[in-house]
Amino acid sequence: MLIKTLPVGHLETNCYVVTDENTLECAVIDPGDESNTVLDYLESNKLKCKYIFLTHGHFDHTMAVNTVHEETGAVVCIHEKEINTDGKGGLYAFIPPQGTIHYKEGDVMKVGGLEFHVIETPGHTPGGVTLRCENTLFTGDTLFKDSCGRTDFPGGDMQTLMKSLRRLAELPGDYEVYPGHMDSTTLDRERRFNYYMKYAITG
Repeated sequence: MLIKTLPVGHLETNCYVVTDENTLECAVIDPGDESNTVLDYLESNKLKCKYIFLTHGHFDHTMAVNTVHEETGAVVCIHEKEINTDGKGGLYAFIPPQGTIHYKEGDVMKVGGLEFHVIETPGHTPGGVTLRCENTLFTGDTLFKDSCGRTDFPGGDMQTLMKSLRRLAELPGDYEVYPGHMDSTTLDRERRFNYYMKYAITG
């Protein structure tokens, strides 16, 4: 498994391209902006983008989705609670293209020989998910290094987020953690040093 991190947009959202090096099939996670940056990486490495996985629907994670989808034919996946139904914009300006899959807890999405397991981790948003692939977690804006996602946006709920952090903390073993913003970390490190996760565990 090869993971390429592409910080995109003015909020420096981490877009991840996760590739099965044997088949060159890949998934793009949270293409938040700069579609040319994402597409150039795919083209220069001769990658076949099968899916666009979204951890949630905020604009800074979705602004390049439609262009990447149109250029690659990749299927978009997002939790149904993240869908913008009124088209009024704001944080949920993204309207998924036709054919979008609404994945949910327990779903397994296959990319070449890689399996992405969907874990529902709401709180930052109602339909936020974490994607587990091998020894790696893509946590979106649920879990950051030394922090966690905000809950003061519409649909956010701190109590729900604490339950999601506790659930991640209780996963057996250690994982590499690739969040929606800032640096990567490990789950064991966050169990020990992340105030919010420690509070979620003990509170």
